[in-house]
Amino acid sequence: MANVRTIVYKYGLLALFALIVIFFFAALPAFGTVQNLYVILQSVAVTAIVALGVTVSMTVGGFDLAVGSTVSLSVMIVAAAQIYYGLGVVWAVVLGLASGLLVGLTSGALIVFAKIPDMLATLGSMFVYSGLSLILTAGKSVSTGNGYNGQAAGGNWDPKLLWIGGGTVLGVPFSIILAIVTTIVVVLFLTRTRTGRILEAVGNNSRAARLAGVRIGRYRILAYMISGLLSALGGVVLVARVGRGDIDVGSSYLLEAVAATLIGYAVLGANRPNPLGTVIGALFVGVLVNGLTMFNVPYYTQDFIKGTLLVVALVVSFSKIFNTQQKED
Repeated sequence: MANVRTIVYKYGLLALFALIVIFFFAALPAFGTVQNLYVILQSVAVTAIVALGVTVSMTVGGFDLAVGSTVSLSVMIVAAAQIYYGLGVVWAVVLGLASGLLVGLTSGALIVFAKIPDMLATLGSMFVYSGLSLILTAGKSVSTGNGYNGQAAGGNWDPKLLWIGGGTVLGVPFSIILAIVTTIVVVLFLTRTRTGRILEAVGNNSRAARLAGVRIGRYRILAYMISGLLSALGGVVLVARVGRGDIDVGSSYLLEAVAATLIGYAVLGANRPNPLGTVIGALFVGVLVNGLTMFNVPYYTQDFIKGTLLVVALVVSFSKIFNTQQKED
């Protein structure tokens, strides 16, 4: 019986993922096309990049709830830089990414210096920067031809920026390539670098890390700045793909990124933040949403289904029913 529980714990999520893919493939002829595969991967690209940021924050024992507002802030800054001020693609992207670093620095400073619990600090940052993204554009979406405060728009979308979201390299959408490269970089950073290993040590046992001479505060701030940077990168890809800056566009990515990260806990029984598991979790959510959409399942039921999937993954990861490594109280 214990062996069965162990198999379910390690491989249950992957088996469920495979069954869902097989079912959609058999029931929906259009699901298995190359074109639909690219649609799924492009939709997953932003979620995966943002979720990798959440994963880094959880590596140090934290939880970044500000990722959605960071996506929104980055989107609005890049859009405003291009449309309102006519800045070039380099400046627009740099400002967007810098906004993510600012959000991460704020959250980290609140946690380290003000001693506010991670979830409360990032919740506060979420509201502050979500509001700031609205203030920047007076609560209006940014699109070509839309002015600001009664003045005509001074710029237009740079084709180079739009290529980030819609361009291809050898027929493969660039956003997918960017998500893959980001995944590889985060995996190598956390597993092959001294800084990455210290971040994991801080999350596993902060007291032991402190006794070993690690400056815990610096590494916690670094983790949140990386999370903010990746969330802002997701915002850059998103605005480049849709070609407009919609208000509060990042709110949905909070749930999806957190779901992907926590589902990743159940991949191969990792039971900890891991970037590869996070990407598989993002793919899981993306495939599920794509298949349900093709089945014409109402959009308002999809959050319920994603939430149910997340609960199942958490039960597999943390419940003593399946996790034989879980200690008895």
